[in-house]
Amino acid sequence: MASDTTESTALIYGLEDRPAPAAAALAAFQHILASIVGIVTPTLVIGGVLGLGDYVPYLIAMSLFVSGIATFIQCKAIGPVGSGLLSVQGTSFAFLGPVLAAGFAVKNNGGTPEDMLAMIFGLCLAGCFVEIVLSQFIDRLGKIITPTVTGVVITVIGLSLVKVGFTDFAGGVGAGESLGAPINLMLGSIVVVAILVMTFTGSPMLRISAIMIGLVIGTIIAVIFGQVDFSKAGQGALIAIPQPLKYGLDFDIGLFIPIAFIFLVTAIETSGDLTANSVIAGQPVKGPLYMKRIKGGILADGVNSGLAALFNTFPNTTFSQNNGVIQMTGVASRHVGLYIAGILVLLGFFPVVGQLFLLIPKPVLGGATLVLFGTIAVAGIRILATQHIDRKKVYIMAVSFGLGLGVTLVPDATQNLPTFLKQVVATPITLAGLSAIILSLLIPDTDEAPADVIEESADGSATV
Repeated sequence: MASDTTESTALIYGLEDRPAPAAAALAAFQHILASIVGIVTPTLVIGGVLGLGDYVPYLIAMSLFVSGIATFIQCKAIGPVGSGLLSVQGTSFAFLGPVLAAGFAVKNNGGTPEDMLAMIFGLCLAGCFVEIVLSQFIDRLGKIITPTVTGVVITVIGLSLVKVGFTDFAGGVGAGESLGAPINLMLGSIVVVAILVMTFTGSPMLRISAIMIGLVIGTIIAVIFGQVDFSKAGQGALIAIPQPLKYGLDFDIGLFIPIAFIFLVTAIETSGDLTANSVIAGQPVKGPLYMKRIKGGILADGVNSGLAALFNTFPNTTFSQNNGVIQMTGVASRHVGLYIAGILVLLGFFPVVGQLFLLIPKPVLGGATLVLFGTIAVAGIRILATQHIDRKKVYIMAVSFGLGLGVTLVPDATQNLPTFLKQVVATPITLAGLSAIILSLLIPDTDEAPADVIEESADGSATV
């Protein structure tokens, strides 16, 4: 008879064990090494694409500070808030699309960087309540947010972000005539190769840290070729004091809908991440304790995203890469999360950390984000591949991908729509997701294979 608990014989420290301080600090450092690039990269990308310039070091400092607070809440489990599992928090790349769309909407209307940030944080503060409410109904969302819908959305997220990553790969926004210069393409390619080498020939720890190692190697080579600008190193404030609502808040209902939709998607992602975490930690993956942890974890995501908006950074959600660290180290103790939280909060007081990340040349960052965004698309494809692809699912995917990627490739197609409608459908993630949900509800179920799928016969010829 199957047990409700997945046993893990490889664990050195279980969920409630308390490692000695030295062992806990070492495990915490490994988690931070695996996650710090993921924590700060969304801010780097948003800051670079929107031209936020001198605001970025402070924004990175706040991303680290809030990540620490959020990790503490998630691991500690304060009342109903938090999963009580060893789960590190940071900004999901899923939010980049709608956040950038909101920033550009303000910028195109003559808004300043502070106007853009006020709008983004106002939208994210409102959006956190979507996830807070959804956390209590996550067990009932299966009929609406099906694996097909989730797979479509995650795939479109990855594909729509590839343009952002590849622009940096070629030199970045505002590169002018140097866009696509051979040195840029070389640096980006070196980072991609370094990540692949670390992933497929390195030790488990090297594989988990492959993105960071790729960035370090790329930056060192960029220094050798004189492509790193050290002029701003060490400038700015030495200490960052967290200041709630530093840039104010703003709101626009048309720009809010894409943000709200991503909160819905990340709630589903968090459910999957926490389930995987439970499996690795040898905890129940069904039953009341499991569901309490899932609901508490998603509720914490919502609460933490609200704190993020108040403290001038972007929405927080659970990170999946830390599950790999748990599996590798055999340390699943949630008390290690308190060490991780403390280190991240401490880093958040020093903008110099953000300034160091700003030294990374755009092509180097682009090489890393190109891989990251591509793997997001692959994760979506893997979800879709687990499904029985009948006629209904074929056309849900066909229409959703067609619309989502269509507005990405031909953004002017929506220019004559009313402003509110344009802000909603011009975001590929929202358009693809809403299309998938609506079609899933409207198209009747069928087990038939699609009649127009091209099949290969035994002799190798293509038949319909």
